[in-house]
Amino acid sequence: MTDLTEAEQANVRAAMRFLMIRAGGWKTLAAALGFSRHTMTHVKKGEKNVSPRMALRVARVAGVGVDDVIAGRFPPADACPHCGRTWA
Repeated sequence: MTDLTEAEQANVRAAMRFLMIRAGGWKTLAAALGFSRHTMTHVKKGEKNVSPRMALRVARVAGVGVDDVIAGRFPPADACPHCGRTWA
């Protein structure tokens, strides 16, 4: 069971995919977040729920508020995962 809705978990997973590209891979992102690669694999595939702790760590690594991550405001829809620039 998790405290996050399915939509909030999907938003955290989207932020994780964006950060994974910025970090250069899942292994590097897992280390930055303080989770095992095994845990990250199961979470990204939807086999495990996203915990509030993971959402908080994703927000910290991203440098944004946890509300922005779970609400889907991070990353911006038009942000490049390689450079972070937006095209607005």
